[in-house]
Amino acid sequence: MPALRFRDRDAIVTEEDLIFRVFGYTHPSHAYICDVEYAPSAIFKSDNPRALRTRGQTIFYKFYEDEGWKLIEKRFPQYLILHEMLRQKVIGVDQRGVKKVRKPKAELAKLVQDEPKDELVEAMQRVLQIVTKCSGLSANDFGVFGSLLHGFHHPKFSDIDLIIYGKKNVANLRESLEEVYKTRSPHIRNEFETDQSVKEKNWRFLNFTPKDYVRHQRRKLIYALLRDERSGRIIKTEFEPVKDWQEITNDYNPETKILQRGWTKMLARVTEDTDAPFIPSVYGIEPLKVLTGKREALETKRVMSYLEEFRMQAFKDETVCVEGNLEEVANPEGRFFQVALTYCPRYYEQALKNVIGNGIS
Repeated sequence: MPALRFRDRDAIVTEEDLIFRVFGYTHPSHAYICDVEYAPSAIFKSDNPRALRTRGQTIFYKFYEDEGWKLIEKRFPQYLILHEMLRQKVIGVDQRGVKKVRKPKAELAKLVQDEPKDELVEAMQRVLQIVTKCSGLSANDFGVFGSLLHGFHHPKFSDIDLIIYGKKNVANLRESLEEVYKTRSPHIRNEFETDQSVKEKNWRFLNFTPKDYVRHQRRKLIYALLRDERSGRIIKTEFEPVKDWQEITNDYNPETKILQRGWTKMLARVTEDTDAPFIPSVYGIEPLKVLTGKREALETKRVMSYLEEFRMQAFKDETVCVEGNLEEVANPEGRFFQVALTYCPRYYEQALKNVIGNGIS
């Protein structure tokens, strides 16, 4: 069987109609590491009012927090694959388990070419018109994810979830959106120009405050609000960065081992931010001071963040405070240390934030 070619945010549908999202770019040769996102009601039901999705006569529910992991572990262990580098099982789909694939770029092309079937698709087309006009990008530089990708969006309540492909295109879009936001456009604005979005959140991070969150999200520029006059509502709109094919390298190596070395908190200078917009977000760092944990953390070379909260969180030459799992990466070429921000028992203690002045905000 020839190898299937997927990248971050491509969608895999299995025989059970479970919907998985391909996670990142590093995978074993026979399978893809994923998040499980949705399940049909015959398999899983949720009391969460945000979870319900419908596609024709079929009802789906979205997973929140660890609901998906628990379901896979209990009922579908075939979707747990061994991550040899971590020496533990993670959610993933073997190539033989792929029944159907939904590619964000191909699905968006269909939505753009066809007459809009509802007001959300029409609003999405208007968003694309706005951003392509101000940036010089084309619709072919974008994709669609979330409920729009799967065809179970709600025209009156769903958000607009778009993908922007490629590092240069991401930079171009951010610069263009920054200019649009500055003009106080009546059509589209920065979602985080106020703290309104945080007021709706059940905040659980311990070392990363709502104020921190808004300050960092505001400068990412990829989160917008569309004032849609035709539907009469304000629609959250996201532009998710994903790498172009030529930018992708698969760094999965069974001979590499990732060893846990305890918890650390440190101050560091960011030396590289090229891969900060993507998942995983990678930040080259120069440690400045270890605040908590082992002294060997001073040898840390990078921060690897698998959490969307800490994507594009810091930029080159900024000083940051980072708190997370210290890992030793051992491969045939040698060893180095990294801080991982990921799904773990101390999830809400993790943080990555830039330092303001002489203190930490």
